[in-house]
Amino acid sequence: MKLNLFFFALAASFSLAASGLAETGGHSAFAPTIPNTAKPPGPAPKGMVWIPGGEFSMGSEGMRNGEPCCSPAMVADTLPVHRVRVDGFWMDATDVTNAEFEKFVKATGYRTVAEIPPTKEQFPTALPENLVAGSLVFTPTPGPVSLDSSYEWWRYVPGANWRHPQGPQSDIKGRENCPVVQVAYADALAYAKWAGKRLPTEAEWEFAQRGGLSGKLYAWGDEFRPGGKWMANTYQGEFPVKDSGEDGFAGIAPVKSFPPNGYGLYDMAGNVWQWCSDWYRPDTYATLAAKGEVARNPQGPESSYDPAEPGMPKRVHRGGSFLCTDQYCTRYMAGTRDKGDLDTSTNHLGFRCVMAP
Repeated sequence: MKLNLFFFALAASFSLAASGLAETGGHSAFAPTIPNTAKPPGPAPKGMVWIPGGEFSMGSEGMRNGEPCCSPAMVADTLPVHRVRVDGFWMDATDVTNAEFEKFVKATGYRTVAEIPPTKEQFPTALPENLVAGSLVFTPTPGPVSLDSSYEWWRYVPGANWRHPQGPQSDIKGRENCPVVQVAYADALAYAKWAGKRLPTEAEWEFAQRGGLSGKLYAWGDEFRPGGKWMANTYQGEFPVKDSGEDGFAGIAPVKSFPPNGYGLYDMAGNVWQWCSDWYRPDTYATLAAKGEVARNPQGPESSYDPAEPGMPKRVHRGGSFLCTDQYCTRYMAGTRDKGDLDTSTNHLGFRCVMAP
């Protein structure tokens, strides 16, 4: 339920992870990306770049120099690496910003999920005083805690929404160029429809993230900090106690604060998670691979299933956020994935859109 969300619930550790790690090493499962040769169909729509599409190896082995660099649970639903082909499309160069989302709200009068109080019909056992509009906010802990449960650092804050990402005392003044957050799946869909766009499929998103590279650990290559340069907004310091901001930002960064990838896309790793249109299932890749053919424009499974919360339908998140760290969540790595309840909105979750040519 919305008031009881376990946002970072990890998928169960499947035997697939162990067998996949045993059978693969380095980048052995990856074949070269074969981009489509067709040129863009015309001038780029404002704020968008052309993603040529093509055939690529989708997924992640979670390996560095032949050794696992991620938890088995994280690796489990990114295996097996499999071949996928996607058609070309336009994609927003950046996450949708606060300024862009505000234009949408002013034009339509739209109210986000976090701005609408939950009802007794939705939550029949909830106390009336708990039926208050709000959302989840990351809250640093006063000292080290077990990383087994994200309840330690997430709290439901009445009044938290896209205008007030951390609660009523916060606002977006001076942060117009930061990604909009505290948007649930329906909010992202509504914006995309208004803008004449849609949300990307998971396959489109990963093809775009890789920027033409194949089997690299990150959207820019195999080194997290090539030449000592920060390439994404992630978490430094002791998680979840204090983000030291060594990369220049403790919390969300304005879009375009870090270098773009090979396709000219910004923040395809770190900063804020991004909604995709696919339902989440941990066995999606295994199902596609079992067909023994290149998957063409996969749209995701027909329904959702998360072993950690079987009764809660979820959509895919991609890219990681400013809270990702090698101490807990390394999903800024290329090919990794996460998921969220449809009504989930947090202060590290946003989106970007795509458009068919």
